[in-house]
Formats: sequence, structure tokens, C-alpha cells
Amino acid sequence: MIRVKLFDEEHEQDLEESVNGFLSSLNDDQLIDIKYEVAVGEDLEEDDSIFCFSAMVIYKR
Repeated sequence: MIRVKLFDEEHEQDLEESVNGFLSSLNDDQLIDIKYEVAVGEDLEEDDSIFCFSAMVIYKR
């Protein structure tokens, strides 16, 4: 069965740790693909940028 696991973090290092932690629970032959995306928004009240780092791991279970 093919499954997906979604990750969403505000900092890229946090995303890296989360994804690596999950990948360590998989065997090499279970991993199919990893999709990565960065989104940027503006917080007009704080005059700041908001980053969203996300990844989707596609794997066989």
C-alpha cells in the first residue's frame, strides 16, 4: 500500500529533523519520493515575512 506523510514547519532545520526522523523508521526500499515546498507570506501587523517549509514523503508500507 502506498502512503504519504506530511510535514509542515516554520524553520527549515525543524523540517529537516522531522523528515529525517521519519525516514529513519523506513527501510531503503520503502521510500518512493519526497516533495518539498516553501511558501512565503506577509504579516502586515508585524511587518514581517512568514515562512512555511513543507514536505510530503511518499512511501510503501
